[in-house]
Amino acid sequence: MFLYLVQHAEARKEEVDPSRPLSEKGLEDIKKMASYLSQLNVRVHNIFHSNKLRAKQTAEALSGAFKPAKGITEVDGLAPLDAPEIWAERLKDVPEDIMLVGHLPHLSRLASLLLSGDANKNIVSFKMAGVVCLKRGEDETWSMQWMLIPDMAVGVTGINAYCDGL
Repeated sequence: MFLYLVQHAEARKEEVDPSRPLSEKGLEDIKKMASYLSQLNVRVHNIFHSNKLRAKQTAEALSGAFKPAKGITEVDGLAPLDAPEIWAERLKDVPEDIMLVGHLPHLSRLASLLLSGDANKNIVSFKMAGVVCLKRGEDETWSMQWMLIPDMAVGVTGINAYCDGL
């Protein structure tokens, strides 16, 4: 089973719009990511997102590219300060590939919990509109497969140029 953890794309500042929809840059970034990931043949059965507008809009943009069989679903347990143990437990019963669209620090804590058993370790550094791919093995342990951020989603030559610049 593959699990794709996605931090919502850039949102407008609360002072500008209290509902915090995605900014123009955020929309551009997540559309670029969705297009790139669909070229990599990433497939998901369902996309789950928090109840915050920025996560919903991020999930909708991704859904347009992936067309998940079970669609997109708003769920609890993905808010910024929710306990990562909620989803760690839920994932035990999920056999198909899914995507979770949420927020920091929750996603970072969930990834750390799955990968190390300790939600307080800082193992993965998420970026807005970034995607982290985890895989659950037959022994029920998790491993990180890859991570992609918008600056890298520019094609193979773009990735090579990006890595050369590091």
